[in-house]
Amino acid sequence: MSETTEFAISIENVGKRYSIGRQRSSDDGMRHAIESALRAPRSWLRARHQQNTKKVDFWALRNVSAQIKHGEIVGIIGRNGAGKSTLLKVLSRITVPTEGRMRINGRIASLLEVGTGFHPELTGRENVFLNGAILGMSRAEIVRKFDEIVEFSEIEEFLDTPVKRYSSGMYVRLAFSVAAHLDPEILIVDEVLAVGDSSFQKKCLAKIASYAQAGRTVLFVSHNPDAVRTLCQRGIWLKNGHLYRDGKADEIIEDYFNDIAIEKCQSLSNTEHGLSIQKVLLRNERGQECSRFFPGDDLVVEVHYDAQKRIENPIFALGVAGKNGPCFTSNMLLDGHRPRFLEGTGTLTCTFKSVPLLPQDYSVKLGVKAENVIDTIVAYQEVAYFTVAGDLAEYGYKGAFETHARHSTAVVVPYEWRLPDGSTVAVSLNRQAPVLSGWER
Repeated sequence: MSETTEFAISIENVGKRYSIGRQRSSDDGMRHAIESALRAPRSWLRARHQQNTKKVDFWALRNVSAQIKHGEIVGIIGRNGAGKSTLLKVLSRITVPTEGRMRINGRIASLLEVGTGFHPELTGRENVFLNGAILGMSRAEIVRKFDEIVEFSEIEEFLDTPVKRYSSGMYVRLAFSVAAHLDPEILIVDEVLAVGDSSFQKKCLAKIASYAQAGRTVLFVSHNPDAVRTLCQRGIWLKNGHLYRDGKADEIIEDYFNDIAIEKCQSLSNTEHGLSIQKVLLRNERGQECSRFFPGDDLVVEVHYDAQKRIENPIFALGVAGKNGPCFTSNMLLDGHRPRFLEGTGTLTCTFKSVPLLPQDYSVKLGVKAENVIDTIVAYQEVAYFTVAGDLAEYGYKGAFETHARHSTAVVVPYEWRLPDGSTVAVSLNRQAPVLSGWER
């Protein structure tokens, strides 16, 4: 099979360079500069500005090479500024690469920014036709798929309202619906789905998953590791504009979060007190290093330290935080269980038992105080990250808004409802045993 037909996308040493203007430093004082500006003609000011500005090259991408087969769903991850969006814009032909080349075999649909191709003064109905035409659909094709697009977007009652009055979530619904019904051979999706509500995100992810079953290709940028794990067989990790890792999605995500944690720990040192936090590992109840847990699992936080000086009675605090803020902590200042001293290398471990957390993304925070409680040895900050996954239906949840759990208050303490009819219902994050029939008991 030739390269042209085997690969949907072929990227060879692609680079994208931008020129950034930076202001040169000046020895003139502020007062002198203001006086000169007031006396100077506009042409002199323009020339002066050009003299004081120098161009600096910035490579948003450099030497990026990858080949993506037909039918692959590839997750692209990396920190902000790593080059993810630039790569997608190059592939979508929104911008041209400075160097290298790429081959694309198939019809592309891109959803990179909320409302791209929408006119704020036009109604949703009118923008379906406008945006569809921009994406390459014929009018007849749009007419044929119009009802499906509207039904998928779930904004039928606002269809004849100008989109300038839409919320960002409504923009995403309509924009994704149009792009999804283009029936592309290659779909490129940026982080825009994060704006929609949980139920619509789930619907969109299911739509994206259906593309793989139909043999289509998807490039998917997301900061949601659970979505990347669920959808993608392959992961590409961009770092500082370079392709840093390419491999199985699970392995890439695991290494990515470990890398973030290690970078965090490199700043967790205090030379005055002689303490350095070398690394913080997360393990499951079986002792395996892990960044993916389920409701009710034990969470083991392992802190590896090096104390170059003897530290008497240090006070450690560990906390778990979700997107809505702190969830719970372990704090030696409250429980009083301090190590008598730290000296040399060692490990301190805290096991949070049966964590009652809803499926969301979380961070672990660490702080260390001196014996006098006043001096800070390590400032309280994020040191590790993990995800809680799982289907809440397995835990007995059956509410109409169960899909909103990702945005809810994270911690669920077991509770019990007593209803007006006298019945009681218990709620917890313990998996419910299946109801057995008579012959199964």
